Amino acid sequence: MATFQGDVIVSFDGTPVGCEGTVPFRSTERIAFRYLISQKFAGDVAEVGIIRGGVPMKVQTILYPRVHLVPYHIEGGQPSYLIAAGLVFTPLSEPLIDEECEDSIGLKLLAKARYSFAKFKGEQIVILSQVLAHEANIGYEDMGNQQACLIFHNKVKPLQVTRFNGTRIRNIRHLAHLLDSCQDKYLVFEFEDNFLAVLEREATNAASAKILKDYGIPCERSVDLLEPYVDSSDGRDMEPESEDVPASNMEIGFDGLVWT
Repeated sequence: MATFQGDVIVSFDGTPVGCEGTVPFRSTERIAFRYLISQKFAGDVAEVGIIRGGVPMKVQTILYPRVHLVPYHIEGGQPSYLIAAGLVFTPLSEPLIDEECEDSIGLKLLAKARYSFAKFKGEQIVILSQVLAHEANIGYEDMGNQQACLIFHNKVKPLQVTRFNGTRIRNIRHLAHLLDSCQDKYLVFEFEDNFLAVLEREATNAASAKILKDYGIPCERSVDLLEPYVDSSDGRDMEPESEDVPASNMEIGFDGLVWT
């Protein structure tokens, strides 16, 4: 049996957990609940005493390490990328932040990179890295500069794409899958701060080959995105959306459980 959001934790491996989130430590002291978890290894099983819907029970829970939303390293060494009508998308990563300089990333994305954890397996922040100017993206070519940003009131602000045709984007593989399977007349990219980019699908498809040729790019996507899409989110629903608030150091997660 797994733990669920809303469960009240009252014990961990037989040790009572106080209402303030502390456990006994040494003779007369108390320490934060996360201390018990720090004594475990990934893959260990712990018995968690909970109250669910007013009913006390004990569940066996497998412990997993928390995964940072923005990775410190890029698997395979090469970043993933996807080009649609000259719009170049890539996942946000620490190497990209280092390359672009922290000051150009913006506090909101930087906070996510430093403090947020993935809510499900495979979650990524997908950003617009640049725009390859072409008649297919007229009106949007100034969205990107060398730092892949939109300029508001003389301030450089990065663009995170959050939805495609109304569907919230899980990661760049998911975005590629949504593009490949799209049969709508328009491609609608939704970014943070309610910014939209709307492109005609047929015009986009027709212009793709010429854009790649003009800019000397061999393929519209990285090699890893050529593989068939497999949903790796473990079936966890992303809705309703939560506020964009960085996770605190008090949050402890295992098997989907977050302790605050």
